[in-house]
Amino acid sequence: MSSTCRHCGNELEVSFCNLGTSPFANSLIEPEQSGAAEKHYPLEMFLCSNCLLVQLDAFESPDAIFREYSYFSSFSDSWVAHARAYVDSISSKLALNDGSQVVEIASNDGYLLKEFVRRKIPALGIEPAINVAKAAQDAGVPTITEFFGRDLAKTLVGKGLAADLIIANNVLAHVPDLNDFVGGLRILLKPRGTLTIEFPHLLRLMERLQFDTVYHEHFSYFSLLAAEKLMTTHGLQIFDVEQLQTHGGSLRLYVTQRENDVRHTDRVSALREEEIGAGLLTGEGYKAFPQKVREVRRNLLRFLLEAEEQGKIVVGYGAPAKAVTLLSYCGVGPDLIRFTVDRSPHKQGRLLPGSRIPIYAPDRIKETRPDYVLIFPWNIKDEIIAQMDYVRSWGAKFIVPIPELTIVP
Repeated sequence: MSSTCRHCGNELEVSFCNLGTSPFANSLIEPEQSGAAEKHYPLEMFLCSNCLLVQLDAFESPDAIFREYSYFSSFSDSWVAHARAYVDSISSKLALNDGSQVVEIASNDGYLLKEFVRRKIPALGIEPAINVAKAAQDAGVPTITEFFGRDLAKTLVGKGLAADLIIANNVLAHVPDLNDFVGGLRILLKPRGTLTIEFPHLLRLMERLQFDTVYHEHFSYFSLLAAEKLMTTHGLQIFDVEQLQTHGGSLRLYVTQRENDVRHTDRVSALREEEIGAGLLTGEGYKAFPQKVREVRRNLLRFLLEAEEQGKIVVGYGAPAKAVTLLSYCGVGPDLIRFTVDRSPHKQGRLLPGSRIPIYAPDRIKETRPDYVLIFPWNIKDEIIAQMDYVRSWGAKFIVPIPELTIVP
């Protein structure tokens, strides 16, 4: 691990959780490359005792990781519905209209911004993954393929594109240079503008044992306490927070320029006190997590080995990044999980990194009639179980591995 915190520069001396080694989670393998060697990197989380930021080392540049990306948001019905509800709410709350400017950082395939475009509210997406950005552009969402930071923010402001609303959903964790990124947000945001940021909540990750959401593309893991320190450093203030169910428990921060006189809601102080009560300020709250993670690994391996001994067939559903971390940490391959399926054609026909488990279209499950379907994207398990309910016709059962192994008949 590099010796200093990526936010405050403090020496990093506290190892929070060590998950061994893993390949890059979104670097899917082409079948013709199945015999090639694959790089694995340490997956160890460190806690900064000064600013409370939990973080991984950066083993590769963002350009190498994110220029070609396999995740397309539009393939999750529940995520699209979440985005639509947000646009309805924020458009009303901020009275956005055709004279407003919305900018989304890491706008993916335009799944969210197209809701603003439909309302004739000017919107701009910033998405460095060229293949994903093209999907947004094809959907009629203006999108530029750049990495965001201070320089790009200055360029956009110079073009008259300062933002009334900046949206940064599930991107803060992906940024190795946090200070450049958040400094750019302050520059791009209008004096009375609003910034909303969503990210998985570190406290919920710990409580619900969501260690599989840790992978190299996620450089940082945020509590409200750490986010407040980061925003304050760059002249911003958090005045409201919502706790969401997305990604197993996320926060949506409402942020504005520090000099603005705004009322801070009780939700901010209440969550701050909850985190302090959970020991996140002193460091005590982090100590039990690694042992609980090891127990998840033992339970999953025990189940898969017993299923194999009984001649049962286990397959997966989904090919998210979290599957790579889970399988790498547990040492599971296609001998125990025959294949997985995914709705995204961008993933079908390829192999999961590390485990080399093949990815097929969902119809493969109908053709093979397995005994168990292991749901990797447990955060949308209800959506998946509803879509795949037909497996019950031959007696198959669903498995949810996180936070504890659960068999859903």
